Amino acid sequence: MGESKGRVQNAVAQLWALRGRITPGDLLVMPMKTTKQIALGRVTEGYRYRSDSPPAMRHTVSVDWQRTDLPRSAVKQDLLYTLGSVLTVFAPSKNNAVSRLEHLLQYGTDPGAVEALPILTGTGTASTESDNSVDSPELSTDFEQAATDQILTRIGEDFTGHELARLVTAVLEAEGLRCDMSPPGPDGGIDITAGRGPLGLDSPTVLVQVKSGGQVGAPVVSQLQGVMATQKADQGLLVAWDGLTRPARDQMRHDRLRIRVWAAADVVDAVLRNYARLPADLQARLPLKQVWMLSNPEG
Repeated sequence: MGESKGRVQNAVAQLWALRGRITPGDLLVMPMKTTKQIALGRVTEGYRYRSDSPPAMRHTVSVDWQRTDLPRSAVKQDLLYTLGSVLTVFAPSKNNAVSRLEHLLQYGTDPGAVEALPILTGTGTASTESDNSVDSPELSTDFEQAATDQILTRIGEDFTGHELARLVTAVLEAEGLRCDMSPPGPDGGIDITAGRGPLGLDSPTVLVQVKSGGQVGAPVVSQLQGVMATQKADQGLLVAWDGLTRPARDQMRHDRLRIRVWAAADVVDAVLRNYARLPADLQARLPLKQVWMLSNPEG
């Protein structure tokens, strides 16, 4: 009660799309804010009202989630912009979005907005009805998420390999650690050694491994764990720009209180948190400015 007319209309359109537009075989994509990854799967059962479930879980469709750990960095900027809509239920259509999402489901890569990319799999049929509240998600963009994705893309393009280690070093130093960064080349599994105190030797001591290309596998996790044990480090940080493979996540289960993992979105959060304290040359390479906007324009 007391909601604005626009908010009510949006809720009705979203519920109607869930009820009448989604059918078995359709590809369903869900950006997950908690893990900062993207899940993709096939709808196995259309809309169903579950009266015995809690109110927030009564309107449902069933999905076979085939890929649940796709990093946002695997998706190109224009498609991220579309997926960043404030709408919950929508049907993207611009820039060959459907074909590209099919490719992401099957291969884990975004081929980009090519002129003609055939749909690879799927049995669902798209509705020919046009409804701007569902079919034009770009008109309802989540600008905060869109800005974050743009920064993520810029860092992913301009800070690879040793340059990403340099950016992480600057972030850690901005947070009060003294860092010793390994030079380019073989590093024995450690890119940055960090600690407190005038020499960086006081507790907590942190060993950092930085990986910018592809998902990180279990051997890298094992290597970091081994070096931490040998050097008796208090904590570890694994910067895995494209995230971890499933075996690597399993390998991490028993070390979650000693080793933290930063994927691409976590690096962006750390950069934004410390941006004002980063060196001027890094700020010049990654020029950002802060803006203010209404958090609820309809309110």
